This record gives sequence, C-alpha cells and structure tokens, in this order.
Amino acid sequence: MRSEISFASGAKLKLLDWNMSKKKGLSLEEKRSRMMEIFFETKDVFQLKDMEKIAPKSKGITPMSVKEVLQSLVDDNMVDTERVGTSNYYWAFPSKALHARKRRLEELETQLEDGNQRKKALQQAADKAKVGREVNEERQDLLKELTALKPQRDQLKAELEKYRECDPQVVEEIRKANITAKEAVSRWTDNVFAIKSWAKKKFGFENSNLDKAFGIPEDFDYMN
Repeated sequence: MRSEISFASGAKLKLLDWNMSKKKGLSLEEKRSRMMEIFFETKDVFQLKDMEKIAPKSKGITPMSVKEVLQSLVDDNMVDTERVGTSNYYWAFPSKALHARKRRLEELETQLEDGNQRKKALQQAADKAKVGREVNEERQDLLKELTALKPQRDQLKAELEKYRECDPQVVEEIRKANITAKEAVSRWTDNVFAIKSWAKKKFGFENSNLDKAFGIPEDFDYMN
C-alpha cells in the first residue's frame, strides 16, 4: 500500500514538474534532450510529421519548434536522417549519441586547453612588458618632460605643414598631377569635337545648334 502511494506521489510530482516546465517554456537544450528521449524510448524511425504529433503531446515541445530542434540534432550528428522517395526519415540510437557527445566534449576540452595556453602566453607577455615600467622618480620626471614637450612638437608640426607647399618633392607631385589632369581634359575635348563632327555629318546639325542643345560654351576649346 505504501509503495503504491509513493509511486502515485512520484508520478504526480513528475507531472507537476512537466506542467510547470511547459508553462515557463523550454530552452533549446531542454527541447533537444526531450526529443532524444523519444528516439531512445521508442527505438523507432520517424518522419517529421510523426515527430510534430508526438513531441508536443509526450514531451511538451511546441509544434512550431519541432522542425528546428530536429534539424539541430541532425546538424550535430545526434540524429541520423535518410531520404527515401519523397520523404525524410529520422532515427537515433543511444550508442551513437554517446559517441557524438564524447566527441563534442573532446572538442570543447581541446578548445578550453587552447584558450588556457593563449591566456598563459598573454599573461607572460603582459608581465614582460611591465619590466622597466615600474613607478620610480626618474620615470616620473621623464613622463613630465615628455608631457611638456608635446605642445612644442605640435607647434613645430603645424609650422612644418605651412611650409610643406614649398617642398620640392611636393611641388613636383603637384606638377605631375596637373599634367595628368590636362591630358585628361584634352582627351575629353577630343571626344566632344569628334561627336560634334559625327553629328554634323550624320544629321546635318550646325555647330551652333549642337552647342545650344548640349550646353557647350561658345568659347569651348583646348586648354593652353
């Protein structure tokens, strides 16, 4: 009698816990875990439509999220899938899930070890960089001198910038840029005259009409 009461109480608590989880909403990991329970408990093969019926009723997984959760398990190699005809079938066995989890655990442990090694290397580099930077009177004096010299440096840079236009190298660069620009203008002038000549021969337009139609100034000509 006592055993029956204990079993009934346990079942009631489990149902209560399930209902509370359903009300507050399941996390993705909880949904994944419960969906895996379906495969392990039934040891059966399902289609997506089957899982969309079973998962909400037996495990409290919302119908809208069944496909997403199932695909995440497939992506992580926890669930196998095979296309037969026009339908996809899904199944999973505890042994494969155990290997997949073990492999994932090993990957995470490797990543953690790499992270620890990198952290250790960075800490060593930081400690090494601190050498010679200890606070002392000489260092403080040098920092004050450096701070005092910065305004002078900025002033000298500003004066240097004013005289930069007289720098022979800068003047030469400007001269080359002007030549390139003038050559480009000449090419476009050639193009305009060529188009005007073609339009005059093809359609019999006068230069004055073409100039007016396309907004070409009367004194349009090559640059000297």
